[in-house]
Amino acid sequence: MAERPAFFIRQGSVVTGSYTFEWFPGFAASQKQKSIESLHYAIMEADAGAKPLEISTRSREAVGRSLSAFRLKWKGRALENIFQSSKVFENGGPYLDLLDVPPRDAKRDERLRSSGALKAFRCRNETFPLLPKTVFYDFLYIAAVKDSLAAEEIKEVSHYNYFTDIEFHPAKSINTQARAAAIIKLMLEEYGRLPDFEKEDFIQYHKAHVTY
Repeated sequence: MAERPAFFIRQGSVVTGSYTFEWFPGFAASQKQKSIESLHYAIMEADAGAKPLEISTRSREAVGRSLSAFRLKWKGRALENIFQSSKVFENGGPYLDLLDVPPRDAKRDERLRSSGALKAFRCRNETFPLLPKTVFYDFLYIAAVKDSLAAEEIKEVSHYNYFTDIEFHPAKSINTQARAAAIIKLMLEEYGRLPDFEKEDFIQYHKAHVTY
């Protein structure tokens, strides 16, 4: 058995629920999809009105695969490269050369672990704080979705009300495409589209509408 979160909307905020389900070990796509189905079944058992969507390359739904962070770009750059190259540490960074390497190499660069404590994110002359703790990743993800997907494809998110990411483990990381997708769902409910938030406006929106 395993336990993983799902993200959904309650009373105008993105919240997190935790669900126990049967885990199917192995790296094959079929095994991952079995685990996803098991997690989604647990969600639907808890809420008869649940319509869960997996946000990853392992999703059975085309929109879920399209929303995978590994497939998204912003201003022609892979989301992962932008995120890693924006990190500012007490002893270095941002390491802008990470914009021009394969995304997996950017994530594994040794400097990200040897430059001291993370202090902020700096991207396109804007500095983002560490708190709220996922605000920069969520801002970047949503910007990449707007840049990578057509408006009609984005609106497909509205057909679902729970969002999962089978690889995300909250004990190991804090950022997840599933939470960001739930924010997109909330924005679509409120605005009918993804608004063009400036940095400070998005930070305030995040503080008001995302809980941990």
